[in-house]
Amino acid sequence: MIGTENTAVAEALVKEYRRGAETVRALDGVSFEIRHGEMLAIVGPSGAGKSTLLHLLGCMDTPTSGQLTINGRSTSGLADRELTRMRRELVGFVFQHFALLPTLTVAENVALPGLFARRRAQKHADELLERVGLSHRRTHRPHELSGGEMQRVAIARALINSPKLLLADEPTGNLDTASGESILSLFRALNSEGLTVVLVTHNEALAKATNRIITLSDGKLVSDLRRSE
Repeated sequence: MIGTENTAVAEALVKEYRRGAETVRALDGVSFEIRHGEMLAIVGPSGAGKSTLLHLLGCMDTPTSGQLTINGRSTSGLADRELTRMRRELVGFVFQHFALLPTLTVAENVALPGLFARRRAQKHADELLERVGLSHRRTHRPHELSGGEMQRVAIARALINSPKLLLADEPTGNLDTASGESILSLFRALNSEGLTVVLVTHNEALAKATNRIITLSDGKLVSDLRRSE
């Protein structure tokens, strides 16, 4: 049931792709809800459907069948332009490989999505860099940063449009243990301030640090464990 307490509601989600003459069912009848302010992990083996589900939650694609609602708005049947608007207004992304533009400064990288949204983003970018502890790096280029610093920049960039939902795809996959723990602490802090956070990860320690773990296998939801209320 769709309610005001939910950031996302998935009902019998199916996603199929064509691979030559073959039809691949990447998601097969997946249903769940994500409450406002939750921090949860999506786990499962390679090919389980994790990335497909993340793409649907991020409004980068629409389901073949079933219903997906983000912040009370259905994604089903939307044109690319409408999906782009929803993605820009509601969702922030953090990627394993950071996806920073090498020719831009740290501050410019953070501000960029806000500029695409036609917002005056530089002041907010400076505030976010202060929030992630990198205001002293604002004029540096990405190649001058450590992996942990680059991921903090990527998190700041994901927050520039004040999203309702933060999605992170293997956010500690390219980091050493200390940097990974630092990024986890930042996610926890953001979540404690009310931001809904969804992590796709193979990192067992990262998954266990959330308060809910959804497990996928062969496109199906096989476990949904809430660790605390």
